[in-house]
Amino acid sequence: MQKKNKKAEKNKGNAFTRFLKRDFSAWVLILPMLVCVYYFILRPQLLSIYWSFHNMVRYEPQDFVGLKNYITVITRPDFLQTVKNTVMYVLYSMIIGFPIPFFLALVMNELVHFRKTTRVLVYLPAIMPAMAISLLWTFIYNPAQGGLLNMILGKMGIEPYQWLQDSRFTILWIIISMTWNSCGATALYYFAAMQGINRELYEAALIDGAGYWRRVSIVTLPHMYGMLVLFGVRQIIGVFNTMEQVLQMTGGGPNNASVTLGLLNYRYAFDSGGKNAQYALALGVMMFVVLSVFSIIYFKIDKKIQENEI
Repeated sequence: MQKKNKKAEKNKGNAFTRFLKRDFSAWVLILPMLVCVYYFILRPQLLSIYWSFHNMVRYEPQDFVGLKNYITVITRPDFLQTVKNTVMYVLYSMIIGFPIPFFLALVMNELVHFRKTTRVLVYLPAIMPAMAISLLWTFIYNPAQGGLLNMILGKMGIEPYQWLQDSRFTILWIIISMTWNSCGATALYYFAAMQGINRELYEAALIDGAGYWRRVSIVTLPHMYGMLVLFGVRQIIGVFNTMEQVLQMTGGGPNNASVTLGLLNYRYAFDSGGKNAQYALALGVMMFVVLSVFSIIYFKIDKKIQENEI
């Protein structure tokens, strides 16, 4: 019996050795990537979770305090307002930013001439950095008479409007600028998917007397349903984590009407000189959990799409 166990262990050792020898070059190539993933992604995340249960002096962990940091963040008066703002960002994004790329893709799919030129023009805003886009739209929304939109209103005899200073619609104006920046790239994905739909299906629907929007509803939408759901979840993840656009355009104002969870996390981490670092860690972990849930949903949908189950 002992001989059999020793022989089995020897075979296992030989198999492991053969495995290493066979894939040694692959492990050597992948090792730098694994080291970078550990030091720049995995290790910081694990340390953030661990330190979020500690009191922090500047950026050094001190005594263990359990859930105190999380309770403090949740019970602060600015937390509920920030959560509400973040939800409004997501809702406005789904109402405005979600359908526009699809309609752009429909237009590009129907074009006969200037298709390439149109695709280039649609994609151009996506190559600009988010901060540059935010700065550009800050000038467009300038509340003075020299602001682009107010100049247009002035031509129509309308008084200048305080665009980003109107707390009722600040989030809406920011979402419009973000949509202008990102919708082109998404539209190209949709356009590529539409190009893959069998044209005979459209011809059959046309023979049956279906109009344009009827063809879209019975041919285009069923074939793109999975992709639309996938990009919808992806958009929620992206908008939920918004920070730099708000920081550049309004700084969270007016009166914290546009603060997001990402910007609040930034304030905890840096605006206080490190005094609220433990709250930044706690809030960061809460955001990480929420985004992880959406990411899991995203990958599950993506897997079903690849398996042609959606």
